[in-house]
Amino acid sequence: MNILGIIPARYASTRFPAKPLIDIGGKSMIRRVYEQAKKAKLLSNVVVATDNNEIFDHVKSFGGNVVMTKEEHPSGTDRCFEALEKTSGNFDFVINIQGDEPFIHPEQIDLLASALNQETELATLVKKIEDQETLFNHNTPKVIFDKYKEAIYFSRQTIPYIRGAEPEQWLSKAAFYKHIGIYAYRSDILKAITSLETGSLEKSESLEQLRWLENGFKIKVEITTYESVGIDVPSDLEKIKDLI
Repeated sequence: MNILGIIPARYASTRFPAKPLIDIGGKSMIRRVYEQAKKAKLLSNVVVATDNNEIFDHVKSFGGNVVMTKEEHPSGTDRCFEALEKTSGNFDFVINIQGDEPFIHPEQIDLLASALNQETELATLVKKIEDQETLFNHNTPKVIFDKYKEAIYFSRQTIPYIRGAEPEQWLSKAAFYKHIGIYAYRSDILKAITSLETGSLEKSESLEQLRWLENGFKIKVEITTYESVGIDVPSDLEKIKDLI
């Protein structure tokens, strides 16, 4: 099975412009993500998908694979599809690797890749929630899934709701999972979902994956034990000082 790892890397960002090029311990963030992705054993190839000449030239300078994509893509998924079309080779699946996680674990990528087969349409990772702050943080999407490990719903609200118990007791009453934003798409499914219109659920929650569920696509989930640390704003750099 041939799996292409794609790292979307936009230059423009309202909260953190030029984020892929920031220096983290002597290396740019995009270089750190790329080098971590290259350590994954189950990827056939890794490529950066950018909309900016400076990022393009930078990736080339350290020997990375990179393709130029349109600036106006509404999501990383759309950028991944254009990058897939511009990358030589035949790939069964694409894994969308977040470009703002400089210390992503290669084992996470391989875990997701190992779950793929020709019946898989889409797949992603989840992690068990262990603390109250994460459980009730609306910026951390939660997911519920069935016994076949297929997603039922994603929400910014805390799901499932525990009836008859105070919120501080919820963690002891049920297992809760947060969504880790790494996606795998079967190549034909990636093409299909990029043509879907935004649905009411996605508009309500501002979660792209709800568009896929709303249109009947199945999202397989795998449970990771690794923590994910993303860089959304400059202050987030404090979170990774000990990892540098």
